[in-house]
Amino acid sequence: MAFIGVLCLILVSTTLAGHFSRRFGIPAVIGQLLVGILLGNGGLQIVHPDILVTDFSEIGVIILMFLAGMESNLGLLRKYFRPAMYVALLGVLFPLLFGVISGRVFHVVWNQAFFLGLILAATSVSISVEVLKELKVITTKEGSTILGASVADDILVVLLVSLCMPLMGIEGSSKVPLSLMLLEQVLFFIAVFLLIRWGAPYLMNLSKKLLAESAVIIVSLTLCLSMSYLADLIGLSSVIGAFSAGVAIGQTNVWQDIRYNIEAIGYAVFIPVFFVSIGLEVSFHGLSKQFLFILLFTLVAIFSKLLGGFIGSRFSGFNRPSSLMVGSGMVSRGEMALIILQLGYQAGLVINSYYSAIIIVILFTTLSSPFLLKYFTKKLYA
Repeated sequence: MAFIGVLCLILVSTTLAGHFSRRFGIPAVIGQLLVGILLGNGGLQIVHPDILVTDFSEIGVIILMFLAGMESNLGLLRKYFRPAMYVALLGVLFPLLFGVISGRVFHVVWNQAFFLGLILAATSVSISVEVLKELKVITTKEGSTILGASVADDILVVLLVSLCMPLMGIEGSSKVPLSLMLLEQVLFFIAVFLLIRWGAPYLMNLSKKLLAESAVIIVSLTLCLSMSYLADLIGLSSVIGAFSAGVAIGQTNVWQDIRYNIEAIGYAVFIPVFFVSIGLEVSFHGLSKQFLFILLFTLVAIFSKLLGGFIGSRFSGFNRPSSLMVGSGMVSRGEMALIILQLGYQAGLVINSYYSAIIIVILFTTLSSPFLLKYFTKKLYA
């Protein structure tokens, strides 16, 4: 029963932290991370990443990616496809390239340096959305491009992580021949297309006819978990299965009801445990020696996304102020980078000595994003 007490402590503390974070204009996820740091190795050391905490956090990240998939507006991506794809592609390429180079500066081995680049390539648009709503510019061409690019960015980064991890020789990778593994993954994405086009609408219509309580929610959650399991089974990351299931559900006419109920399940229990679990591993021992690492990667993280968004927008015909606004909207790493970091840490692609430093880099970029976006937006629409 000890875990029940731990769970109560996590839920109460993350709720209070989220409240005070929002009161001070800070993303709630930052407060939840700080709770993990306070309760874990970097603070009071009263919560440890045991089996139940780990299992709850894995379910949390699956639900989080399922929700992200549901909120991916494919219609918006089609409307602003050209600028969104330019911004997304360069917004992945530049952080990946500069991340690898920066990792090698600190003598990080190639596969781990590549994964550091993947972490920097992730973006989280949730914070940018709040700022765009606040400034009433979410429906402008710049706001729509930021939203569309974030969808494409999420898909590209999750695909890169899922496809590259089995090729990096990590412990626990699939032992099947590479050709067979690639064939399985191609078939998986064909199945995803079929699911989005026909499977999910059929399953949702069928579930509405069932007399069982909350049948639609149960079927959608089962679809999420089964796709996650299938993706993991063939050597992909489980998060791409959850994300794909979310995209499929997002194309049905019941997705808003499903999102409301799944958010209640996820954010009430599992997702707070996930964010706390990341902070539990943070240690401040020897962190002062990594000042240069943190400084360089923070500057690279901000500059590379800003540059990618700026050049991608300019290619699309945007003027200089508009391009800077789009670039600043892509800076935040937030929960997406934390998810990628956790996957790499569990796979041994992020070593202990840099784990805490990378979390601090993610915190700095996430905190800087609203200020950058507000600054460039006000310069454009003042």
